[in-house]
Amino acid sequence: MTDTQATTGGQLRITLVKSVIGRPSDQGRAVKSLGLRRLHHTVVRPDHPSIRGAVRKVSHLVTVEEIAADE
Repeated sequence: MTDTQATTGGQLRITLVKSVIGRPSDQGRAVKSLGLRRLHHTVVRPDHPSIRGAVRKVSHLVTVEEIAADE
C-alpha cells in the first residue's frame, strides 16, 4: 500500500508547527481546511486520500503522526 492510500480505520494526528503568515493563500486555505487554527494546535483526522493531499500541500508547516485503529 502506498502512502497515498488510506488505511482502514486509521487516523492522523496533525499539528501546526510553523506559521502560515507570508505563505501563499492556497497553503493557508489547506491549513484551515484541516481544522488547524493556531500554532501548536493539534487535530485528529481520518486517514483519507483527501486529508493526505492537504497534508502533502503543507507538509513543511505541519507534523503528522499515524494513529493505529483500535481493534
